[in-house]
Amino acid sequence: MITIIDYGAGNIRSIANSLAALGYQVKVTGSPDDVAAADVLILPGVGAAGDTMKSLKSLRITDALTDYIASDRPFLGICIGLQVLFDRTEENGGHDCLGIVHGKVCRLRAVNKIPHMGWNQVRQRSDHPVFEGIPDGSYFYFVHSYYPVPEDKAIIAGETDYGMSFCSVIARKGLVATQFHPEKSGDTGLRFLSNFVEFGLKKANRAGVR
Repeated sequence: MITIIDYGAGNIRSIANSLAALGYQVKVTGSPDDVAAADVLILPGVGAAGDTMKSLKSLRITDALTDYIASDRPFLGICIGLQVLFDRTEENGGHDCLGIVHGKVCRLRAVNKIPHMGWNQVRQRSDHPVFEGIPDGSYFYFVHSYYPVPEDKAIIAGETDYGMSFCSVIARKGLVATQFHPEKSGDTGLRFLSNFVEFGLKKANRAGVR
């Protein structure tokens, strides 16, 4: 089962509809038991990291989410779903996050307009299966004012320029996370989502889950 965590963010249905359009069955849930039982798990999001952490804690999802990712099962984080994986964010005076990926989330210090909003290119730094059939330098849709800085540079799978170069995709074992919104990125974004789901389902099948 492809499970999408619903913690009240505004674009939950966008990612669910995108996956349904690709022919996948999904479950949208705020239950920690459903998170623990997921075969493929997605944490999408818009808004503020602090509010997201508050919502995840109020739903008692944080432990289930941390344990799920630690088990090396397939996980996709999108935008805020990427940022809350890190140790800490600078947003709104600073907030502790999940600490699943070591590093921090910093405010963009670009000469361009903040937030970074619109289409931009992603330079691929790995040959991860999520990029299959997607040309290097393809455009994806971004809406954000903060960006991730992982301590382990080896997990950076994609980078983007916006007055500076920043990490826009990370990949580590079963974990993939993007600063852009694939569900808002047209056919290329749908291909990215399909690639991730197929990668995830193959990984889940190898592990012998349902």
